[in-house]
Amino acid sequence: MPKRGYHHGNLRQALVDAALSLIEEKGPTGFTLSEAAKQAGVTPAAVYRHFEGREDLIIECALQGHAIFGDLMEYAFESGQPSALRAFEATGRAYLAFARKHPGHYMAMFESGLSRHATPELARAVARSRGVLERAAEDLSRHIPPERRPPAAMVSAHIWAMSHGVVELFARGKPGSNTPFPPEDLLEAGIGVYLRGLGLIEAEA
Repeated sequence: MPKRGYHHGNLRQALVDAALSLIEEKGPTGFTLSEAAKQAGVTPAAVYRHFEGREDLIIECALQGHAIFGDLMEYAFESGQPSALRAFEATGRAYLAFARKHPGHYMAMFESGLSRHATPELARAVARSRGVLERAAEDLSRHIPPERRPPAAMVSAHIWAMSHGVVELFARGKPGSNTPFPPEDLLEAGIGVYLRGLGLIEAEA
């Protein structure tokens, strides 16, 4: 709802957008509330009408990021159905696509040092996005004999870690991050090797 005296239709979102831009430029801990206020075109005092401090602002950035991320993961999972393998692989690719398209959100979510339990809302948002990958892993795990079936949460954690590693090392354009292989190919090959080791690629062939 617009605040009297503000020329912004939505000052709260204007501050979030400013923070996301600054996070992309300077990292989650590299900017001040004053810089966010200046970029949004308001006084620093106006920020405190909406956020208690910088961490509160970053939490809102992370919350919005998890909402987008959760939607993207859900779409990827559903687009791969009815094949459990394709659905699982699609969620891995969705992770990389999100990091590329929404770097400010990604950094607020995963590089700000925030606890996922910083607020109840954030905890629920994190659980939702992680839950999609765990659900995909559960569907895929049904193809593994019970005696050698790892916990679905472990499978999803492995793929999450692999996806995050590819993003951090090769997909962010950081110095020294050059590779002769596109990040998408690295992730797809890595997931393929992992799933082959579990005997899942043959099971879905």
